[in-house]
Amino acid sequence: MSTLKKHDINKQDYTRCYIAIGSNLSDPVAQAKEAITTLEALTESRFISVSSLYASKPMGPQEQPDYINAVACVDTRLAPIELLDALQQIENEQGRVRKEHWGARTLDLDILLYGDYIMSTPRLTVPHYGMKEREFVLYPLAEIAPQLQLPCGQVLSDLLKACPRNDLAIYQNIE
Repeated sequence: MSTLKKHDINKQDYTRCYIAIGSNLSDPVAQAKEAITTLEALTESRFISVSSLYASKPMGPQEQPDYINAVACVDTRLAPIELLDALQQIENEQGRVRKEHWGARTLDLDILLYGDYIMSTPRLTVPHYGMKEREFVLYPLAEIAPQLQLPCGQVLSDLLKACPRNDLAIYQNIE
């Protein structure tokens, strides 16, 4: 287990990151696919894989549309805050407006894991604070990284055993 400090990032090395993708406004499937295409071209990064698209019920207010979710894997040389900035730029370019916590959105990109690092700053917490309980994160993540162990030592397969699917279903495989 490591605590991330600014000088710990070697810009020559790539760090494996997992990014959650979610959308429930303005053609969510198209929003997710556009985000994936943009992640494939992310600066100082190599796109590794992406899960299928999953349909899920909203976690927040229930009077909003269902979500389309996925998880992407990238290796990046970007520092965590640089990666966060790049993801927020993608969200903004796809029309993200921050109105309501857990509210409807055109696109939500969250850093789930940044290598084996553990960090908490006012802008970013990794591992993502809610990932261990969210079916729309764990099941897509397991699709692309079934043997994953979190920085805290927990094994993804054990987290899945304790996480009900809550009607989560594969919506579409990504080719």
